[in-house]
Amino acid sequence: MNIRMQIDSQKTESLFELAVALGQQSDFSEILRVVSTTATGVFNANLASIVMLNPGTQNTVKTIIKDGGDEKSRGYKLLQTNLIGWSLKHKQAMLSADIATDNRFAPEISQKFGAKTAMCAPLQISGNAIGCLLLIDKTDGGAFAENDLALLEKMAAIAAPFLDNVQKIQSYFDKQIPDSALVGKYEALGMLGKSKPYVELLKAIEAAARCDVRVQLQGKSGTGKEKIAKAIHQFSGRHNRPFVAIDCGAIPENLIESELFGHAKGAFTGANYDRKGLIEEANGGTFFMDEIANLPFDMQSKLLRVLQEGEIRVIGSNKPRKVDVRIISASSSDLRQMVDAGKFREDLFYRLHVYPIDVPTLNQRRDDIPLLANHFLKKFADQQKKQAESFHEWLLDYMQLRVWSGNIRELENFVERLVTLAAPEMVVLDASILPKEFRKEYKDLTFTQDAHDIRKSLQETLEETEVSLIRQALVANNWNQSKAARALQISERAIRYKMEKLGIEKPS
Repeated sequence: MNIRMQIDSQKTESLFELAVALGQQSDFSEILRVVSTTATGVFNANLASIVMLNPGTQNTVKTIIKDGGDEKSRGYKLLQTNLIGWSLKHKQAMLSADIATDNRFAPEISQKFGAKTAMCAPLQISGNAIGCLLLIDKTDGGAFAENDLALLEKMAAIAAPFLDNVQKIQSYFDKQIPDSALVGKYEALGMLGKSKPYVELLKAIEAAARCDVRVQLQGKSGTGKEKIAKAIHQFSGRHNRPFVAIDCGAIPENLIESELFGHAKGAFTGANYDRKGLIEEANGGTFFMDEIANLPFDMQSKLLRVLQEGEIRVIGSNKPRKVDVRIISASSSDLRQMVDAGKFREDLFYRLHVYPIDVPTLNQRRDDIPLLANHFLKKFADQQKKQAESFHEWLLDYMQLRVWSGNIRELENFVERLVTLAAPEMVVLDASILPKEFRKEYKDLTFTQDAHDIRKSLQETLEETEVSLIRQALVANNWNQSKAARALQISERAIRYKMEKLGIEKPS
């Protein structure tokens, strides 16, 4: 690999790392810091300046300067007004290899502040500028080039949705709903839980629902990603429009294009009528793409066009059709690893990864298992007309102790099997109806738990006995610790230690 290719590869990787780093941040100032720090590192720049605009007044609302902090940077703050002003006025990126000879700017700008080279890229959302990213001077004394500007524009395109999104999300969280009310709100959609990871998930869902941006759900199979997507849609501004879902791994590769984009009559053998694609079916609403990692590579480029241009091409038609859909994607595979392996388009990843949500596994929400299990019990008991009302305490403990590799879906299936195996008149379900493949695990886990409880009970009993004996000796000797110690045949130091440890005090 030659040096040029190695440098380009490193810069491309830095874009990827920026997208991932931004996806982990929710603080506006921290996102500005991440972008500016990354920019100075990638381009070896002396200074990075980010100016954010107030949408209503178009005045600066946030500026961050990233450099060594010398006196020179104060002058740069005035210089940025001229450079960024040009970029915003002309609605395009700006590159100046030599500011002193650039007729777009007054010569005294470079002379006064000592700046030699600069480039700037607007931060845009739907064609509207929300700010600018400016770099001034290189640490090696060289000049910025066209390939640097192209990379800066990509960086700005990655950063813009996060900055716009965070402003909206923070304005919402200024009026944050109490946790109890938030939990109750989503119970109506069949989403249950009270654990800390679950409440954090609800907060992310609530924020995503308030912002009309693309959402990427990352979580293991069976964690309820489609239900989450429906919840985001239900509480969004698109709730009165269609919610359409597709499992990208369940459609044969030769049919996926027709499913997504539709086909015109006569487009291919068997196309006897016009058929609207699922993306068009979702027009105005939300299109949920589950297991998007399974989307064929050639289809990824066509989906990218939908995201970039807001239009589709029906098979057999030359006329593009405009669509307005919010795409929520989900994957149980690590999309970043797939990008590294060349199995998923990097540019599509950036477009989808605007607001990522990590969905916790059931093993991370063990406190929610009793609530979920009892919900499923009522559901299946009603369906099967059984009298089952609850679980034996040990069986419920077992459910909380075991590892659920299939997550909520596996727990639901487990409870359904128990209800099916229970006698119609059985009210409390216990281990006697466990399927054979679970019995050994049940014994292993519950024995361990019982042993723990026995050890705990023994320790408590010993401490209670010790407190009683020491207290009796102290009372008998008028709370004289030396005499009480001799009566108990222990040292005075030992009795003082035990009194402190066990909380034994002389009555006042």
